[in-house]
Amino acid sequence: MEQQVLHLLQATTRPDTTVIRDAEQGLLSLYPQQDFPFALLTIASHNDVEPSSRKAALTALKNYVSATWSRQFDETFTGNVYLNDEAKSGVRDRVFTICTLGGDQVPQDAAIQALAAGVASKIASVDFPDAWPSLLPSLLTILNSSTDDAPIHGALRVLSELIDEGLTEEQFFFIARDLVNALQHVAVDSARSLIVRAMTLNVFRACFEMLEMVMADHGAAVKVFLNESLKAWMPFFMETLKQPLPPSVKPEDASFRGLVALKVQVVKTLDKLRQVYVQALSPHAMALFQTIWEELSRVAPVYAELFIDGTAEGKLVDSDNLSCSLDALILEELDFLQVTIRAPPVRKELTAQMQQLGDAQHTVPWLQELIRVLVLYARIPKEEEALWEYDANLYLCEATSLTANYTPRAACAEVAVRSLGEWLKQIPIVAMLHFKRHNLPSQTSGWKEREALVYILNQCLKDVDEISGKLSPQTSSAVLEGLSGTLQHPNHFMRAAGQMALGCFFKVATGDQFVEAGAISFTNAVTASSMDESDVVKVACLSILHEYLDALPQSITRPMQNAVINVVGEFISSHDLRDDLEDADDVKAALIQLLRDAIMLDTSTITAEGNNAIDLFFTLASDGASNFQLFTLLTEAFEGIVSSVSSSGQEPYVRLCARTIPSLTGAFDIASMTQESALTNLAAELVSALAEFGSDPLPSGFVQAVMPKLQRVLMEAVEPELVRPATLALNHMLSKGTQQFLSWTDSQGKSSIEVTLTIINRLLNSPDVDENAGQEVGGLASSLVTKFGADKLGPFLMDLLRAVAVRLATAERIQFIQSLCMVFVGLSLAAPKEVLDFLSEVNINGTNGLSVVLTKWLENSVHFAGFDEVRQNVVALSKIFALRDPRVHAVSVKGDLIVDAQPGGRIKTRSQAKLNPDRWTQVPADLKILKIMVDELANAATSRFPSLAAAQAAADALDEEDEEAEDADEWEDVGSAGALDLASASVRNELMSLIGGGGGDAAGDEGLSPTGSRARDEETAEYLLQWFKNEAGRDGFAALFEQLTEEEKGKLRELVA
Repeated sequence: MEQQVLHLLQATTRPDTTVIRDAEQGLLSLYPQQDFPFALLTIASHNDVEPSSRKAALTALKNYVSATWSRQFDETFTGNVYLNDEAKSGVRDRVFTICTLGGDQVPQDAAIQALAAGVASKIASVDFPDAWPSLLPSLLTILNSSTDDAPIHGALRVLSELIDEGLTEEQFFFIARDLVNALQHVAVDSARSLIVRAMTLNVFRACFEMLEMVMADHGAAVKVFLNESLKAWMPFFMETLKQPLPPSVKPEDASFRGLVALKVQVVKTLDKLRQVYVQALSPHAMALFQTIWEELSRVAPVYAELFIDGTAEGKLVDSDNLSCSLDALILEELDFLQVTIRAPPVRKELTAQMQQLGDAQHTVPWLQELIRVLVLYARIPKEEEALWEYDANLYLCEATSLTANYTPRAACAEVAVRSLGEWLKQIPIVAMLHFKRHNLPSQTSGWKEREALVYILNQCLKDVDEISGKLSPQTSSAVLEGLSGTLQHPNHFMRAAGQMALGCFFKVATGDQFVEAGAISFTNAVTASSMDESDVVKVACLSILHEYLDALPQSITRPMQNAVINVVGEFISSHDLRDDLEDADDVKAALIQLLRDAIMLDTSTITAEGNNAIDLFFTLASDGASNFQLFTLLTEAFEGIVSSVSSSGQEPYVRLCARTIPSLTGAFDIASMTQESALTNLAAELVSALAEFGSDPLPSGFVQAVMPKLQRVLMEAVEPELVRPATLALNHMLSKGTQQFLSWTDSQGKSSIEVTLTIINRLLNSPDVDENAGQEVGGLASSLVTKFGADKLGPFLMDLLRAVAVRLATAERIQFIQSLCMVFVGLSLAAPKEVLDFLSEVNINGTNGLSVVLTKWLENSVHFAGFDEVRQNVVALSKIFALRDPRVHAVSVKGDLIVDAQPGGRIKTRSQAKLNPDRWTQVPADLKILKIMVDELANAATSRFPSLAAAQAAADALDEEDEEAEDADEWEDVGSAGALDLASASVRNELMSLIGGGGGDAAGDEGLSPTGSRARDEETAEYLLQWFKNEAGRDGFAALFEQLTEEEKGKLRELVA
């Protein structure tokens, strides 16, 4: 069988998909044969078989285990177990042997043993400990007694997989002590290879994930255990961090890579320990801070040789995914330095040193030395320098922190902003300028050091702006002086950094004396954006010109409107958007933002003869439609432009339509010919914006020009991104161009009403149009009914309402349900009884229409979104309730959720939800309306912050509390490079609470309102208060009131009182 299986495995690695598919089917057909897994193991164990086939054998074995080993693999199990217990034992033993091979039997390709470890872990996840009790003792024996690195490494791989996938919390708790002791035995053994010791720490860190979960039930025992363990671990950690790297810089050297990997794992383990049990680390905080700092200072020349002046490859990992290149170590140490600065003992010592210097705190030696270290690592690496010169978009991504490529340069900015700026406010900025004057004289220092300082300074200035802060006049003067020489520097990266820093500076500078300097700097930036020889500088200027438009008075910026628009045009004309800038989305975003802000300086000029701003906008739009970020920017920019123009009067808006409608309707035709669906989507969005934000009534000819395009789209398209905006555009035209709309007929002579009804029918009933695409159809139907009523619609009105009710019966998405319900909301505002009469006569698949509509309406009402929509819904429901119609009382709907006792902090999984679905009480519809009204009143009348001013005041108060809080909180709460720890139960609960599904126990969630995300609404609150007072005096209200929950009664009494 081995030859047959080997032949099939080799076929799975060939490039022909047909051959691969046939081979995979051949392997599947062998599953029932008991010899099959043993044939795979023989192939995987044989050193004479090529590595690709051995790896394919182990991959196939893992698939076999997933499909046939145990019914516990519920998602992958195919229904048959082919091996008896004895055969399974044989498979387990042979897999374990491959994992722990030693001596000359070790495979040259490390991935073979890694794959075997995955198979062992998969089996262990269901067999350990009951069917495989020897697994863990065997692994620990190897760790404690083996003198060969290979079996230890293999055992560590299995342990890593086992801890990650196979162990329960309780199982881990009982083996933790033996496991950690065995890991410690290997880690501190200098006879073991560095990479094996690094792997040991990687497994040790995985133990902390389990300890964090175990701590909830066994907190005291875990803390005692950790305190004991760290007495031996901490000296090892400190010793490893202090160990110097080999003197010869050879990143491919095993000893160099091994020590780097070990140091990386030490820092990662320390940071994980801080997250799990910070009290154990706090006594060592100062020593760790000094050790990390000394390491960073010591390694800087090596880092420079490899990356700043050389082109060594970074972010390398070994076969076990352990980071082993120096840049990874620097990243970890910079992040950990950022964390340790927040530790109370460190802050206390550093603060004491600063206080001794009085007003010269910025000159304190530790701060100046830290800035020196940050500057060394923030220098532009040689490889990045070459890439940025070739592609200015990459430079812009990095400079504006829009990239996911987290580098030592970015980490240095994080240290300066998060650890220094948030603590010392503006002192670090002054300290950087002091460092520049005394340590980076232009005559002797290299441009990379000076550029790095300006880069970090710019990040600090951006942080001041983000918190709406301002520099003091003295600091402002010092910053301006410090940046004054950057724009004339011969190096283009230096000029670009200076331009970006100055653009941000004038937003945070304090004092009228900087307005003139800002005007000069603004003019220089405009000139450089077109005249500088480097694209890097041009792109930097284009990205910050909008900062000047925001920071400087209009008396300075408005006269420059044409100049700014022209530099955008010059850049576009000198670069092919689809060739030179094909992937330069961030540059295009900067151009769109700048063009938008320049147009908004004075929108009255853009329709003037010779002004090409709108043409430039459509040039960018035609190229950026396929990118979601650019699509959104373009849409929002156009909405703002249209709104501004129409606010100036009908005539400017008419001129704008004359300039834009030909381009927009042409875009529909071009997109149709070229099959560019994204362009059609954007054209529909912009047409919708032009109608929505324009004046009322729409200019003559608007409907005639646009309606044929929308008709074709809405009768053919199925994509939600096109159908939704096209439906909205038709709705806005119907609402604002009523007379034009009535007089329009299509090419076949059909009236606009007939065409619209046909479109509505398609959006409601076509199987090709899903609910996501059709979610605006309710608004269109409402507008049609409101505008034309029975007089114009005649018998079509009842057919339309019946079609909406029938479709509502099967609607599932809340947006679509709300859209359809709003048709009846609008009608109920004026004629609630007629709505009930009509629905009572409708038969929907044998069910009364009133029951169908009320059920969908009331059970989804609390999820309705939109300020006006919520208010209208409240009023409509109040009018239906006030009718006291027995037909409403007869409809039974979902009431309150029946809450089962669940373990605290547990999130119900999908499988649990299937086994134990949510259950609800059943209540009459009039009682349900009353419940909704209580919730809506509570939400409208009470809010944590009644206004933006109150919210700002609360935020300021929190800031003051933060400043006064103990530093220990910052040391404990700081995250790891901004990442959320989703393994933490507390983090999961907080996230769940944000989306309204708190992960806590039911008792804690009872007070949450289903409408809790709504905004405060004084008008709705006043209406509801009066409504409740009126209803309370009517017969029958007291009986319904008594059926409310005690919480609802108390809430209503309190609010009305």
